[in-house]
Amino acid sequence: MTASPAPEDVVWDLPGDTPHSLSLLVLPHAGGNAHAYGGWREHLPADVRLLIGQYPGRGARYCEDLPLSVDDLAQPVVDSLPADTGELVVFGHSMGSLVAFEVTRALRAAGRGPRGLIASACRAPVLPNQCPVHPERLDDDELVAAIKARGGTDDGILDDPELREIVLPSIRADFAIDDAYRCTAPDTRLDCRVTVFGGDADPIVPRDMLAGWSRVSGHEVLPHVLPGDHFYFQQDLRGFFDRLIPVLDVHRDSATAAA
Repeated sequence: MTASPAPEDVVWDLPGDTPHSLSLLVLPHAGGNAHAYGGWREHLPADVRLLIGQYPGRGARYCEDLPLSVDDLAQPVVDSLPADTGELVVFGHSMGSLVAFEVTRALRAAGRGPRGLIASACRAPVLPNQCPVHPERLDDDELVAAIKARGGTDDGILDDPELREIVLPSIRADFAIDDAYRCTAPDTRLDCRVTVFGGDADPIVPRDMLAGWSRVSGHEVLPHVLPGDHFYFQQDLRGFFDRLIPVLDVHRDSATAAA
């Protein structure tokens, strides 16, 4: 059993240059890590505090046991959130959306429910995975090929034998979790605003699946569909933030009105 990680290793804290009016918590995709989203700081308004989850098996948490369930990914994030987070919006990409959903549920149960949830390129959590990877059936070369087909990971890392040996265990663990996850709890409705993003050419989560998040939102979800595949935002990061920032503005404005 590994020791509990330091909170700052689980949730990266990247504040802007002014006091924050809103915090954005970002949960990475399967096989992803906090480093992949650190560059988002320069695209966000100065009064939005950027928090990024780091999963076990990578970065400063490399020596921890690999995750076996979504709870292993979500609960340390919940436990490590700064006490002064304030108004919070939780964002997840791909598998990270499922983690974001569970983080949102856990925060709500603790009386700290976020202002909103933003899901990206992911099926609704009440649905089974329609495009499983089955990492347990793949050798390393086959798994690397599957990862490259999905995108989102630097091919240079996957092609370097030493780096590949470092990253593949956590990637295997994440994809196994993503394959198996489906929320069957009796109450899956959230009491916060739910927003959904996706790519118009995503072969993993086609655009017509995105509206399935209406099943947990309690209201109709009209997805923001942008040009691109499963990692659409990497293809036009500025265009993505042009759509994301107005969503954050809505949450900031509603928080101000409720104060």
